[in-house]
Amino acid sequence: MESLIYFSILTILFLEFVFNRTLSFLNIKHSSQPIPEELKDLYDEERYQKQQSYLRTNAKFGLIVSTFSFLFVFCMFAFGGYAEIDSIARSLTSNALLVTLLFFAIIKIIDFIIDIPFDFYATFVIEERFGFNRTTKKTFVLDLLKSLLLSMLISGIILSVIFVIYEQIPDWFWLLAWASMSAFSLFMSLFYSNLIVPLFNKQTPLEEGELRNAIQVFAEKTNFKLKNIYVINGSKRSSKANAYFTGLGVKKRIVLYDTLIQQLSTEEIVAVLAHEIGHNKHQHTLKNLLISLTLNLLLFFIFGIILKYDVFAQAIGCQLASFHVNMLVFSTLYSPISMLLGFWRNVLSRKFEYQADAFVKENGMEDALISSLKKISSQALSNLTPHPLVVRVRYSHPTLYQRIVALKK
Repeated sequence: MESLIYFSILTILFLEFVFNRTLSFLNIKHSSQPIPEELKDLYDEERYQKQQSYLRTNAKFGLIVSTFSFLFVFCMFAFGGYAEIDSIARSLTSNALLVTLLFFAIIKIIDFIIDIPFDFYATFVIEERFGFNRTTKKTFVLDLLKSLLLSMLISGIILSVIFVIYEQIPDWFWLLAWASMSAFSLFMSLFYSNLIVPLFNKQTPLEEGELRNAIQVFAEKTNFKLKNIYVINGSKRSSKANAYFTGLGVKKRIVLYDTLIQQLSTEEIVAVLAHEIGHNKHQHTLKNLLISLTLNLLLFFIFGIILKYDVFAQAIGCQLASFHVNMLVFSTLYSPISMLLGFWRNVLSRKFEYQADAFVKENGMEDALISSLKKISSQALSNLTPHPLVVRVRYSHPTLYQRIVALKK
């Protein structure tokens, strides 16, 4: 049985790599298709060639990164690398919880060290070459260290909680662990902008003036109670623009990147915010949260079963079942299910995006939204002709062309 699990893990890793590389190849090949008539005003010839170069440069770099990552993980499973890390963790302590924390900490630090040169090249070579990067080396290093420490702190707390539940109440582990993670997810939904974002970016309330007045007028017109409008200093790292809606209930807020304010007119920004308000009107944030909680229940139920059997640990060279080793094996075996669920989530997400766009159209701002989407896409050198299969599998948003066609109907 352990041989079957062993070869299943290697097969899953290989097939996922081949599938993702195939999607990337199809996307590159399809990118040379003629630009739809509705989008021909986005790029002149020189900028179009720059966009094509940006796409291909990222694709080639992505191939290098993904190939290296695949080979590393594949070899770690194939030649007992993770079993060796388990042995190292056990040699340092006999406490089962500390063994679990050390096991994942060692893996995290290895991944962190491997990723540094790739992240550096992506930021200071590729993004720099195409005029997007505004990150200083100091900010880059601080971001890495903050991300590592924050990740290890949060994951350490989560692992400790679910480990204790598994040790103390194994029969109800799946349900209690799910409840704990659900509570954490709800907490993060409410307080992410207050607790996590300030560690990396400065958020300031949108100052009084034409833009804030226009936003408030639209919010009142659509009966949307909005007090929290913040500007985030996204230009500290990139020239790309964005905006997002976060939080639930009284904690909801709209966040504008300062680059968005610099690049769009007042009417266009209001249209972008109208789209975010549309998400709230349709309760997309709440629906996504409920879907995530339901899928997590399935995940913990299967995980609870796998934790009981030695064979999953033996498949990668360990002797007996342990929380951390079986969790690692489970995460790999579960990945095809996760991919299928992700595909379904993207289908639903694209539907939500159409609904939010329709809300903008209902309020007579479709032209301003189209104009803003074009500006954002042009500035970011977005691929205007992605392969349809790539869109179906990977895109959480419809393509720019699909959104414009829907808005013009």
